[in-house]
Amino acid sequence: MSSEKIFEYDLDITAVTDYGANMEALFTGRENVPLQGAQFDVALSGSIKGRVTGAMRGIDYLRVRADGRRELDLRGTIETDDGNRIAFSADGVGTPRDGEPIVDLAVKIHLLTAAAAYAWVNARPAWGAGYANLATGKIRIDAYLH
Repeated sequence: MSSEKIFEYDLDITAVTDYGANMEALFTGRENVPLQGAQFDVALSGSIKGRVTGAMRGIDYLRVRADGRRELDLRGTIETDDGNRIAFSADGVGTPRDGEPIVDLAVKIHLLTAAAAYAWVNARPAWGAGYANLATGKIRIDAYLH
């Protein structure tokens, strides 16, 4: 099966809403994940480049399970350089690297638009891989159609 890279995105974490647990303390190991897990709404914005080029903003409704698994649930908007909008959603997992402030990310991406120039994004999901650098607040994903 062949794959085509359709875009890459570089996002900044712009804000975090917590629900009783401190994300930085959990991710640095200063605190343990509560038995019930934890939720964080992570606001993101940045650029997207490739067949789709423009700006992206959204929120990752990040859940951290008691066993440490990080479940991603991202909803956002892509505003293309030519003035169109594409709805963006992605779900996946984050796997922390031992001894580093890096979380490896694997996501399934769904795109939806009625803009004729981007109708091809509606046909099938994309798959993305990348990382989040918690020390810098940066997220990088490369996305492919298969």
